[in-house]
Amino acid sequence: MNASPQLISSPEVQAAVAARAQAIALGARALQEAAGMELFGTFYLGGQEFAIDADCIREVVRSPYRITPIPLSPPYLEGIFTLRGVAIPMVNLARIFDPQAPASSSEQRVAIIDHEDVQVGLVFDMTGEVLRVAPEQRSTLRYEGGQAVIKGAITLDGGERMLQVLDPAALIRIDNVPQVRSLSNATRNAERQRFLRQAQGHKCIAFRVGGMHFALAMEAVQEIIRVPELNESVMLGKLCKGWFNLRGAPVGVVDFAALLQAGSGQAGEDQRVLIVRVGDDRLGLLVDSVDDIRPYFDSDILPIPMLGTRRAGMFRGCLPDPDGADAIFLAHAQIFSDAEVSEICSGHRRLYQDQVKAAGQASSAVGRRQVYLAFSLDTGWATDIKQVREIVPFAENVTRPPGMPECVHGMMQLRQQMVCVIDLRRLYGMPASSGTTERRILVLEHGDERYGIIVDHVDTILSLPDSQRRPSPQLLKLNGPQDMRRDAGEVLEVPAEGGGDTKVLTLFDKARFIETLRAQLQA
Repeated sequence: MNASPQLISSPEVQAAVAARAQAIALGARALQEAAGMELFGTFYLGGQEFAIDADCIREVVRSPYRITPIPLSPPYLEGIFTLRGVAIPMVNLARIFDPQAPASSSEQRVAIIDHEDVQVGLVFDMTGEVLRVAPEQRSTLRYEGGQAVIKGAITLDGGERMLQVLDPAALIRIDNVPQVRSLSNATRNAERQRFLRQAQGHKCIAFRVGGMHFALAMEAVQEIIRVPELNESVMLGKLCKGWFNLRGAPVGVVDFAALLQAGSGQAGEDQRVLIVRVGDDRLGLLVDSVDDIRPYFDSDILPIPMLGTRRAGMFRGCLPDPDGADAIFLAHAQIFSDAEVSEICSGHRRLYQDQVKAAGQASSAVGRRQVYLAFSLDTGWATDIKQVREIVPFAENVTRPPGMPECVHGMMQLRQQMVCVIDLRRLYGMPASSGTTERRILVLEHGDERYGIIVDHVDTILSLPDSQRRPSPQLLKLNGPQDMRRDAGEVLEVPAEGGGDTKVLTLFDKARFIETLRAQLQA
């Protein structure tokens, strides 16, 4: 018969079992306490200690060296900066509490707050610590003074230490302005690849107003002209500068600097008027200067969370430029309200159309129109805008491989592609230019090749009917081989604004230029 098993119970075993039971009980109690704990990151600003949910803190960076200001923005929004492909608004928290507080300094730090896919940079003096806070240490606060960015407080050390808790949701919705959600990197990269596969990009006009850089899609700008003589308008005011006759149509001109409250425009030779089409109407935007034409993909435009900015709809996003200043990309259809468009565009047409017709300046339909880029190389030239991929500043310090013909200025890298820069003066035996301050390089595409041609300066953009094209007069071709016009087959007749003398521009022929260049390179 088998004996029944005996339970062995000793004081040591009983003590071990009791210790294990106590550990399990303590662990369970710790888990219960931890269930209500929250993690906060802290920082200091102006001697006060603040806290924010640690999950919202993406990273902490140094104060950016380049900040792009946003027009019409409140004092606490110092501008935007780009960080790893994202446009981030920089919020000076001190100015939320006191609009007279000083601007941020380079010694301060910026906490990147990420809440619901919107990133905001928060300026502070120095970092604190990471705290795990129990429910009884937290309290909810409500300020009657409108400090909506504070949602509560944390009390530590028996009440000796108190931290104000920031509300990340309020930080991205100050003034209840709708936010622009940032695209994820994955979405942006996928969109870029799709455009690259299609081998189609867009072009934009980059210009300056009040020291700030802006961009408009090329299709939004009908043409660019020098500032004409403006007629007085009954609508003269803070925005409207007057009107002028654009080939039989009265066009009102808006002072873009006044619209953006960016001070007075920089009057001078560089000022231009951008003729922008808004719906069925046209209006002119007076800007300080037009810098260049640059290519872009829609995925290049970084969305900007517009915090309390008036006319927020006009700001489509930020177009980064690694070689220059970032530009604020404008949505041309949102620059003006419907009432403003009606007043500036329809109003001028209604008031002054009869005056234009009475003066015999009304034009009839003249068929299809082309857009041209006008430039100078001793004389006036023009080229079909579709032939020009972009315009870049002239650079002396380019790489020049040995053995290259004299007409090759050098090789330059542009957006990860090599461009052969040609000195047209040397190619055609023309005398050297005396100055380089206004020289530009027009980047042309020919099949899979890219060429840059050096011109004296870029003048304007014109929209002209095909009826203004004429065969090139033979006299222009009789100046010997040392004349670039020998490769020109047509000229453009540009009627002067206000009834002046017609200007004649020689039309640049890319195909003949390529033939002449290849003959030089193979010689």
